[in-house]
Amino acid sequence: MFQRKSGRTRNGVSCDACPLRSKPIFKDFSAETLAFMKRFKVGELTVDPGTPLLSEGSSTPQVFTALSGMGLRYKTLENGERQVISFIMPGDFIGLQAAVMGEMQHSVEATTDMKLCVFDRSALWDLFKHEPQRAFDLTWVAAVEEHFLGETVAALGQRTGTERVAWAMVRLYLHLSALDLRKGRSVPLPYRQQDLADALGLSLVHTNKILSSFRSKGLAVWKDAELTVPDLKRLATLASLDPEAEPVRPLI
Repeated sequence: MFQRKSGRTRNGVSCDACPLRSKPIFKDFSAETLAFMKRFKVGELTVDPGTPLLSEGSSTPQVFTALSGMGLRYKTLENGERQVISFIMPGDFIGLQAAVMGEMQHSVEATTDMKLCVFDRSALWDLFKHEPQRAFDLTWVAAVEEHFLGETVAALGQRTGTERVAWAMVRLYLHLSALDLRKGRSVPLPYRQQDLADALGLSLVHTNKILSSFRSKGLAVWKDAELTVPDLKRLATLASLDPEAEPVRPLI
């Protein structure tokens, strides 16, 4: 069995009773897929906020799916500054880069308490050999991540600071809503303003001013680890986005 600092391992819930499978954003498993995933999963890991899950330059014998909780993907720059790449939500697959390239090119850290489904990295090749549908699903997940990074680069290059923050708020709000985490007009968002500023290439001061403006205009309120969006259409218009529902995606 494996160990990880600040983490606790256990067998965990069976894939039959996985709480993510009922979420509207995820495709249902076939009987064959379910049987494979039960073999593929080797346990669960519970970690505390701030726990590093994967470190840049490292290799790991495990890969993970976030069962609950949230985290960050980031790169550490030569000057010691951190560039946030993306936000990790329940259902996200973690560690594919190390599995394919041999080592991580970025780091992953838990922002909240997290539960992770743990898979043996070496079994990924069995997935490609014997489970073509699962292999396609994994490729689909990788392609969506690439698309999101491309969209992020476009947002950084072509949108103003205000439009960037609006874009991020809409994307996060829609994704968390699709994960069935929305209550009324609010979703959990347990990150720091600095995390959002890092992700969007903005200063903390500028980000704070934009968020204050959104609050005063009734566009969005981010307070006490919760994002409330009173008027999603107005916020999406500011971001030049269509507030469409998230596409249904496979769950690894």
